[in-house]
Amino acid sequence: MMSSLQELCAGLPLNPLPPKKARVSGCPHAPKRTPGLSAEDEKLALENSLRYFPPELHETLAPEFAEELRCFGHIYMYRFHPDIRMKAYPITEYPCRTKQAAAVMHMIMNNLDPDVAQFPQELVTYGGNGQVFSNWAQFWIVMHYLSEMTDNQTLVMYSGHPLGLFPSHPSAPRVVITNGMVIPNYSSKEEYEKMFAMGVTMYGQMTAGSYCYIGPQGIVHGTVLTVLNAGRLYLGLDDLAGKVFVTSGLGGMSGAQAKAAVIVGCVGVIAEVDRVVLEKRYHQGWLMEMTNSLDDCMARIRKARKVKEALSLGYHGNIVDLWERLVEEYNKTGELLVDLGSDQTSLHNPFNGGYYPVQLQFDEAISSLRTDPDHFRPLVQESLRRQIAAINKLSAAGMFFWDYGNAFLLEAQRAGADVGKPGGKSTEFRYPSYVQHIMGNIFSLGFGPFRWVCTSADPGDLEVTDEIAASVLEDLISRAGVGEAVKKQYRDNLKWIREAGKHKLVVGSQARILYSDQKGRVAIAVAINKAVATGQVKAPVVISRDHHDVSGTDSPFRETSNIYDGSAFCADMAVQNFVGDAFRGATWVSLHNGGGIGWGEVINGGFGLVLDGSQEAEARAQSMLSWDVSNGVARRCWSGNKNAYDTIVQTMEDNCGLRVTLPHVVKDKGVLEKALSQANHE
Repeated sequence: MMSSLQELCAGLPLNPLPPKKARVSGCPHAPKRTPGLSAEDEKLALENSLRYFPPELHETLAPEFAEELRCFGHIYMYRFHPDIRMKAYPITEYPCRTKQAAAVMHMIMNNLDPDVAQFPQELVTYGGNGQVFSNWAQFWIVMHYLSEMTDNQTLVMYSGHPLGLFPSHPSAPRVVITNGMVIPNYSSKEEYEKMFAMGVTMYGQMTAGSYCYIGPQGIVHGTVLTVLNAGRLYLGLDDLAGKVFVTSGLGGMSGAQAKAAVIVGCVGVIAEVDRVVLEKRYHQGWLMEMTNSLDDCMARIRKARKVKEALSLGYHGNIVDLWERLVEEYNKTGELLVDLGSDQTSLHNPFNGGYYPVQLQFDEAISSLRTDPDHFRPLVQESLRRQIAAINKLSAAGMFFWDYGNAFLLEAQRAGADVGKPGGKSTEFRYPSYVQHIMGNIFSLGFGPFRWVCTSADPGDLEVTDEIAASVLEDLISRAGVGEAVKKQYRDNLKWIREAGKHKLVVGSQARILYSDQKGRVAIAVAINKAVATGQVKAPVVISRDHHDVSGTDSPFRETSNIYDGSAFCADMAVQNFVGDAFRGATWVSLHNGGGIGWGEVINGGFGLVLDGSQEAEARAQSMLSWDVSNGVARRCWSGNKNAYDTIVQTMEDNCGLRVTLPHVVKDKGVLEKALSQANHE
């Protein structure tokens, strides 16, 4: 057993080589991939993997890497999986020359913690294929580089590959990360599978490959806000007691749904096909009850509805069976047992383990997707058509359904399901994206998922930062000139942060998430930095955000699905965000192809910033966070969003250095038709 982090940071263990390892039994593993490599492609993949090792080791390593490629569709280098307990250790325990590098190591190891990661041995944090690195050699090299890095160097990451440490300067980012930056014409899912198998690109999801994942808590708060506001919008209710929310997925980020349902006080019924995943959430306390019986499931829903019990019930089975049984109950009794519905299976990756068809048992499906992908694909599409057919029937009876931005409706449409919206734009379906109806307007007010991680790994520090955040929000609510829409968001988030500690949300690092706008983010960051300086918080704090935010992501079927000026498929915002954060003080920055709804569908950017108590850290936070939010609000304003217009105008009044190009609204749309009609006659 490896005894220390010093050994982990010493570089690739080559003399002697660690013993050959197999996949660890008893923990979940990534599905076997089917990249469809030619013989020459396989040879190149093997050659690429051996680049990390001196020639005298090639004869030993080549056969086992070839075996991994043939068996799993990718070379993970299992031999080099570390024996140390993988978790976010206190920052003071990492060997380093700069605390910024130690903070990055803390975050990387949290992403790979078995309590946090979906498939830890395959370096997958969440989403079925969201990689931290492509193989274990990359992990060792990165940890070594970070331990040796000075404030005058920057580590450059190419899709999991550590290109190296390059001369830099103290105010530059310590790490610059890109994942999946593929030429647009080759950014297809098929090409991705080949390139990933050859070890030349990687799917970093959103916060996996940017080292900023904080476990399912990261989406609990967003899910709470979504379900809460769905109740307000669709049901006209602030109190969801006795209302039933049906969805699916308990794996990575989707694991948050059970906890969120209980926090908002409704009955949450979540289907999950993988029993290992189901039991993991149950033992973590995120899921209250489990059943594999649809009869029991229906009885439990009826009982919880009647007594208005807050409940999270995990159904071990396929979501299609659950939806179809709800239809059957409605047809038989006239009783609609579901009020709100959605889906959080990983449909950005539908044919490689992100979605399991109802026609097959779980073990059969895993086997089929590996051995007979041509048969597996049409089964997935048939299953999606059945799922939509059931949802449509329940929706017609009064249930309200929304798309959770996981490419569910997009893939259902591609499967031929009845999800079209007559007269709708290319980003619109029969059911809205949750961004279109709920979160989009919150984003346009400048609110989004701001996060922080206490690198001391001390729960006491997290309690202090919760108190700091609550105090900041109370102050912002009391200020004159704050609009009611903004105050409403502050109040929702104040309630959240006051109760967060009670709900045992921490899995892995001592982290917290809070939806806030620019003023809130800056004020909280400055206050936490002061607390680090005075010793009230014992060690540096990393601030970041989900890429799923105001300006972090260009995603036409999710984050930017409520942008209707024709620019929904443009990615300037995410790229400018990445660049702007880099020179305004971020400790590390990332830019990814994919994330959320899939490869080739999204460009997203993220950051991490270390608050070490210094005046410089405070200045960085003020400069970078202001840009990080205003960039997206300005873009949303230009697309015609009224909330964003009002928000950016107020921000310009608060900051004389900010000048944003404002749109002039065409009030008389008849002018357009008249002008085009005249042009047609000329």
